[in-house]
Amino acid sequence: MQDKMLDEFNQQTRRFFEPMRKLNSLMLGNMEKMTEYQLEAMKRYSQMGTERMRSASEIGDAQDLQSFGAQQAEMMSELSRQMMEDAQALGEMSQQFRSELEKLFGEVSQELTDQAKQAQQGGGDTKPAASKSDTPAKASSQASRKS
Repeated sequence: MQDKMLDEFNQQTRRFFEPMRKLNSLMLGNMEKMTEYQLEAMKRYSQMGTERMRSASEIGDAQDLQSFGAQQAEMMSELSRQMMEDAQALGEMSQQFRSELEKLFGEVSQELTDQAKQAQQGGGDTKPAASKSDTPAKASSQASRKS
């Protein structure tokens, strides 16, 4: 009897925490993807900046300066294109995360609805049993402290 009650309690606890576990897992996975992508982007931008500084340090005459200026314009164009691609990729990741969240909330909502239906069908019209004593809970609580 006690084992059955403990098993039921454990199952109810698992069902209660399962949606939170799924949500935490989803959020953690998304955070990992976003962080990894941002670190890769930062690495690309750092390399671009380092290459530009290296090129600037190699300027020795007016022709090198003119070449550097042309390369700088190309690099700015490349940087702009790369930033647009990164923004688009992050936007797509956000949309995917949003759809996964909506799916998860839909599943949880359906599970809760199913559980409520099962509770109504299994238990019938269950109402809490009326207390035999007419004394309020606070009064009985205070009375137990005095003894």
